[in-house]
Amino acid sequence: MTNDFTATSNDVRVTARAFFLPDRSKPEESQFFWAYRIRVENLGAAAVQLLKRTWLITDAIGHTQRVHGDGVIGQTPVIAPGESFEYTSGTPLSTGSGFMRGLFHMVDPTDGRAFDVTVPPFSLDSPHQSGRVH
Repeated sequence: MTNDFTATSNDVRVTARAFFLPDRSKPEESQFFWAYRIRVENLGAAAVQLLKRTWLITDAIGHTQRVHGDGVIGQTPVIAPGESFEYTSGTPLSTGSGFMRGLFHMVDPTDGRAFDVTVPPFSLDSPHQSGRVH
């Protein structure tokens, strides 16, 4: 797929793709909304569990919001070797473009070893913004 952003760290590949949602956006009121789809693939030999996430969401004028919390979409999935977990969520911005990046805070459920996985920076582009921010 085009417009996919991918990063691999600690034997976990994360792929992100964002979609502008015109039906949820009100450009005349500086309200822009995106859905994003995330795929987390376990490339390693042991199971991994996604416990927490940290997002940095930056708008077109450089304001960054930090979002930190448990799991994703109310889940803390365990991903077996060779398996993947995919989910869709969303974010608003007050500008017509921006980008997101982040970390998934993971654990090996067999030995309790904690580690972080990079979520690649990905663009939030709307038809109301000329050019790409990222």
